[in-house]
Amino acid sequence: MLPSKFKSRKFVSVDPLKCTGCGICEYACTLEKGEKAWNPIRSRIRVVRMSPVFNFALACRFCEDAKCVAACPEDALSQSEEGGVLLVNDKKCMGCDWCVQACPHGGIMLHTDTGKAIACDLCEGEPNCVEFCPEEALDLVSTDEEAEKRFDKALEKLPDATDHLSTTVKTKNWKPLLAEAEKRSMRVTEKLEALNKKASSKNNKQTKK
Repeated sequence: MLPSKFKSRKFVSVDPLKCTGCGICEYACTLEKGEKAWNPIRSRIRVVRMSPVFNFALACRFCEDAKCVAACPEDALSQSEEGGVLLVNDKKCMGCDWCVQACPHGGIMLHTDTGKAIACDLCEGEPNCVEFCPEEALDLVSTDEEAEKRFDKALEKLPDATDHLSTTVKTKNWKPLLAEAEKRSMRVTEKLEALNKKASSKNNKQTKK
């Protein structure tokens, strides 16, 4: 494997075996970026819900050979030298969507209000989405290989997971599912409370300035 051209490349990666598709990562992202209201299509990370047993989230990978940067006709996109974080020049960005079409990972999108390109910027190294994921399905990795291994493992287990779900529904053995659902609800509640507390504290500090 060739050494990375970025000294400290890290990006948010998901483990589909843990992701429940709850969407808290999207909520956490929009709060951190100062959106007036929670809107998942303004989030820099997107949840994809494929089925009850397979969900995942997508964010910018700060690619070694970023196709979005090469595709931009206005030279509005660049990358930081240290970690490859995507940088968007709003004055140059015309919202043409070429970067979105060029990205193979679904990691860049257009803001619904401004029409400008937006992507994960790692929240200065401590991503809100990673911190508040109730299932600990998100963390930072350094290579595409690390990210892809997680998807491969999840896909390998998908048939067994589907069969298990089918059997559970047919036998109406709801108790284990309800017990797990209750535990997940408690984890979600705890993370939402912590997230809202952090957002409230941040707003109070800004108000006092």
